[in-house]
Amino acid sequence: MIRGALIGLGMVSRTYADAFRNSGLVSLAAVAASRPQSAAAWLAAHPDLGARAMTVDDIAADPGIDFAIVTTPPNARADIVDALSAAGKPILMEKPVERTLAAATALVEQCEGRGVPLGIVLQHRARPVVADLRAVLPTLGPLMAVEVNVPWWRPQSYYDQPGRGTYARDGGGVLISQAIHTLDLMLTLTGQVTDVTAMVATTGLHQMEAEDFVVAGLRFAGGAVGQLFATTASHPGRGETITLHCAAGSAHLEAGVLRIDRQDGTRETIGQAASSGAGADPMAFTSDWHRTVIEDFADAVTTGRPPICPGRDALAVHRLIAAIEKSGHTSAAVELGDI
Repeated sequence: MIRGALIGLGMVSRTYADAFRNSGLVSLAAVAASRPQSAAAWLAAHPDLGARAMTVDDIAADPGIDFAIVTTPPNARADIVDALSAAGKPILMEKPVERTLAAATALVEQCEGRGVPLGIVLQHRARPVVADLRAVLPTLGPLMAVEVNVPWWRPQSYYDQPGRGTYARDGGGVLISQAIHTLDLMLTLTGQVTDVTAMVATTGLHQMEAEDFVVAGLRFAGGAVGQLFATTASHPGRGETITLHCAAGSAHLEAGVLRIDRQDGTRETIGQAASSGAGADPMAFTSDWHRTVIEDFADAVTTGRPPICPGRDALAVHRLIAAIEKSGHTSAAVELGDI
């Protein structure tokens, strides 16, 4: 049994509790929070996990803890990652890596420079049906066009939480906090985006600093074109979709369901519907994908192979988000090579 620690006990920590509870490969040894009373309350709510409260420094120094999961807000990561990486402790971290591409790159390079494994929890890569999509894509021929839609909803109460939807704490709005999952998965399927033309805005449905509405045109290195629509202003919220139009057919991925429509008229449907937190309850999704990412990271640490999403890989979606934001704020096309 590989032993992990959980640093940061906010809203998503319940998902991690379930992931550890349902795993036969990893166990939760310790938790850490900014306030001792928060750790005590969390442990009281999850007594079956057998964890104990520790400080970040104690977690870093404990040889009985094999890796640490960091789920704090992005603005609270730098000192934690510094302490863990200085001690050589492998780190699995919630998305985003940091608030900006520059800050994210610095964290990744710090871990690389110290030889410390760093994985990022972009759990949509771990959907079982994604493996089916990767297997079938070569049979559909060259990619021609891409549709990405993230029509999510968040009530104003979500953004009334201190710092949420701000650049200082989160690094932005719907792009870096919600659409990052779908964009990251898209990039693993489509390859690199070369340039974007975007509009970003904040609708009258929310009082917040950053954007809750984004539309963008995308050009891909392989010659395909695409469109992105992402929002948290689409009440009551619908599942995100990725549609890949290829020369011999189209693949449509919606939550846990994959539909293949070939040009010869045949259709195939794989998987089953699954919630991903598209509506008012951002935690309304299965912990299975998180469990897969955690177990994969534990195995990667043990065997020395890369995890499902290494820190360096996650910089690609950060670069794309930075380009979309720049294009939206300047009303001009932006090449990713300039970011």
